[in-house]
Amino acid sequence: MNSRRKFLKQTVAGTLMSTVAASPIASFAIQQSNIKNNSSENAKLRFVIASDGHYGQPNTPYAEDHENIVKWLTEEHRQQPLDFIIINGDLVHDRTELLTEVKTRYFDRFPVPYYTIPGNHDHADTALWKSVFGYEDNYSFQKKDIGFVLANTSNIKGTYVAPDNVFLEKELSKMASLPVVLVVLHIPPHLWVPENPFVEAPDTIALLHRYPNVKAVFHGHDHSLDSVFYTTKLPHFFDSHFGGNWGTNYKGYRVVEIAEDYSINTFQVNASKQPVLNKMIIK
Repeated sequence: MNSRRKFLKQTVAGTLMSTVAASPIASFAIQQSNIKNNSSENAKLRFVIASDGHYGQPNTPYAEDHENIVKWLTEEHRQQPLDFIIINGDLVHDRTELLTEVKTRYFDRFPVPYYTIPGNHDHADTALWKSVFGYEDNYSFQKKDIGFVLANTSNIKGTYVAPDNVFLEKELSKMASLPVVLVVLHIPPHLWVPENPFVEAPDTIALLHRYPNVKAVFHGHDHSLDSVFYTTKLPHFFDSHFGGNWGTNYKGYRVVEIAEDYSINTFQVNASKQPVLNKMIIK
């Protein structure tokens, strides 16, 4: 199933590069308006978003994966300072009791502050998330004059669900005067590719589109995606994975930089430096 899903996604992604998706509000596009893809040395705000460590997944080098992400992000910060890190879901793999361990053994060693949000494999409710990380599974924060809204897209059973739109609307309304707001959702609210494990949440998409200062949305969940999809002009970025046993042939993370003019520069980092790209197996 994984091989077939990867083949389909790679094939469809190539097709969508030149065509518009069937949905009237969704498309995949190459043009990026104010989204750039080159390094900036004078960013107003610079952070990393990474996802899908799957700590505790059987038959995977999950301890090594987590040592690597600490090493990689420490080096990233050394080369060019980061303001913070976001870990976007699936911190553990169906073993909720390991959340405290992955926090204290690895994430607390990050060189800068970090934020987390649950994924479907974390199986955590609001109370548990707050007991481990000190904040709920739906929350927002502001860095300088940039707003961030993070919302849970699963539940203790691991069901894929749409985010809490009441929460989203409340937080986005509070931040309506900010020049830039970024939204973080582990599971995307739109079905872009076949056999994808997303949810179709048109009310969420419409809500995000109501706020012109929402400039981008960041997703994890699908380890095979590391690019950008669009709903109309709103970009939705993926960041591959840094753990788990499937997905892109490399493991990495996404850097996001916001300039003084509020343009956004973002790029994916192949941290494991695997040389194999666009690999396909056809049977």
